[in-house]
Amino acid sequence: MDDHPSHPAQRVCQPDSAADARDFVRAFVALLRPAPPAGTIQNLLLLVSELVANALRHAGAVTALHLRADRERIEVLVEDPSSAHPQERRPDLSGSNGGFGWPMVHSLALDVVILPGACGGKTVQAALAR
Repeated sequence: MDDHPSHPAQRVCQPDSAADARDFVRAFVALLRPAPPAGTIQNLLLLVSELVANALRHAGAVTALHLRADRERIEVLVEDPSSAHPQERRPDLSGSNGGFGWPMVHSLALDVVILPGACGGKTVQAALAR
């Protein structure tokens, strides 16, 4: 897929699980030319997995997963039906209450923005360097 800056690559899906989202990511990056480095792909898979899993767990659904790429960035947008923003929590080292995901999202992404959804809900937008 040509990723000329004036024609960024874009794909949208509605995953039912983090595994579905990872499959979507793999199919998306397979179309990009030049291919992103392996480390970028791994970070993208982790970022998308976490954002989708959080939306499913805390909002009950993912209404859309958008992936966009140009020569410099890969953007991930996860839409869900809840207007509640993600909350950073103290990580639970016993493993029962999580708290690791949101800080990980921020450490992987160049930037993270939470936007109000057009019809309610919200969109979490995160970007990685390509």
